[in-house]
Amino acid sequence: MIDWAAGPGEIDVAQAEPPLVLALDVGSSSTRAALFDGRGRRLGGTLHQVPYRLKTTPDGGATLDPDRLVDAVAETIDGALAAAQDAAVQAVGVSTFWHSLMGVDRDGHARTPVYTWADTRAATAAAHLRETFDAEGHHRRTGTVVHSSYPLAKLVWLQRVMPDVTAGVHRWLSFGEYLFLTLFGDATCSISMASGTGLFDQTRLTWDPTALDAAGIAPDDLSPIGDEPMVGLRPAFAARWPALAHAAWFPALGDGACSNLGSGAIGRGRLAVTIGTTGALRLLWAGDPVPPPPGLWLYRLDARHVLLGGALSEGGNLYDWVCTRFRLPDPPELDAALAAMPPDSHGLTWLPLLAGERSPGWAPHARGALAGMTLDTSPVAILRAAMEAVAYRVALVARLLDTAAPEERTIIASGSALLRNPIWLQILSDVLGRPLLAGAAPEASLAGAALMALARLPREAGGQPDLLDRIAAGPIPAAARYDPDPRRHQTYQAAIARQEALYRRLIADAG
Repeated sequence: MIDWAAGPGEIDVAQAEPPLVLALDVGSSSTRAALFDGRGRRLGGTLHQVPYRLKTTPDGGATLDPDRLVDAVAETIDGALAAAQDAAVQAVGVSTFWHSLMGVDRDGHARTPVYTWADTRAATAAAHLRETFDAEGHHRRTGTVVHSSYPLAKLVWLQRVMPDVTAGVHRWLSFGEYLFLTLFGDATCSISMASGTGLFDQTRLTWDPTALDAAGIAPDDLSPIGDEPMVGLRPAFAARWPALAHAAWFPALGDGACSNLGSGAIGRGRLAVTIGTTGALRLLWAGDPVPPPPGLWLYRLDARHVLLGGALSEGGNLYDWVCTRFRLPDPPELDAALAAMPPDSHGLTWLPLLAGERSPGWAPHARGALAGMTLDTSPVAILRAAMEAVAYRVALVARLLDTAAPEERTIIASGSALLRNPIWLQILSDVLGRPLLAGAAPEASLAGAALMALARLPREAGGQPDLLDRIAAGPIPAAARYDPDPRRHQTYQAAIARQEALYRRLIADAG
């Protein structure tokens, strides 16, 4: 049984208790793999990571090469299994980034790149849909906003600007499905991944006919929806990974839902805040879906668990952008300079929408802006202001969640960009005016994928069907606690109002 109070932990391979689970986490900037034992503990030395970059273009393109991405996943599997001395694995759990879209031909070969949520080229198509489409009804049924980040708008855009390409597409799918198609020759779309497409009815758990009609596709143009595992890799992969010969591969799940699970943020009283490449706030609970309020979305972990929240297009990507562009020093020199700056003392107002806006405003043509610079403005001040600006955007989403579902909540932090940065953790606590628990799982999405695999395995194979309920009822594993300073909180409220005023001016000009 998992000792969740002690946190996920990490153990030597020799200490592992069956069943062994391989977990994969395919993100927009890297993919990771590691082995976990039957108590949810990561096996030491098995974590393997392969980084990559989005291919971006001046017109808003943000894509990945699907076959290179498959190679990256395979490389991480090689590394994880080798470190575990090829011990037999009983299940594979997969977490992938939501909202990806790509097309394949009848032979399963890629006809397009992987279009990611960050690709904004469908903004005009989304705007047209909002004018000709029942956007409110769509939001209520599918849990998604009519926006360029979702496959619905991308399908409309692609058919308008690339008809020759789309004519050769036999099936539209997410990258997680393409991974399974490559490994097994077939694929299903999990309820979790379907829930983030804008093409899925959250109540009926089927593809939404109205959305499909708007996208110009039929159900047969998409994968069948299902959460059943696949067994039996294609011969080349079976020969490459003998340890996975009999493993049950569960269809890929949305990384945000896995992150909540991996950090112990299950239940209406636990709010997850994540800052990795991007940012998000999410509530995960067992129960029926609710109509998402304006500004928020509703997705799923599975047929039983729903996820209400908001996602930001900014997070660690903005931090890295500032550090790279302004050639900032490495820690600890940089950290000391950041910590020495009082809250909002730089006089800067960041609108950190370099990759466009999702929550809370979903403005289709929103872009980044920085105001208030003087001849005395330093690069470190720009970075501190960027960190604060992301925290302000988190606070705006938190306000929507508090209004939609008022309740006292424990806030659990996750995401590598946040957990490795105590300064940012304190800023976030001060901005929110609430205590913040730093999650004990440094790779929450990876851990969540492993835990879901353990929960879905048959009991006779070591599965734990009640695992998610036990995590929801148990204590929260935390590495540290950050308490807010009331005076800093008040300072930040004025700064949030300044950011909102800049946003209104710029959005009005863009419109």
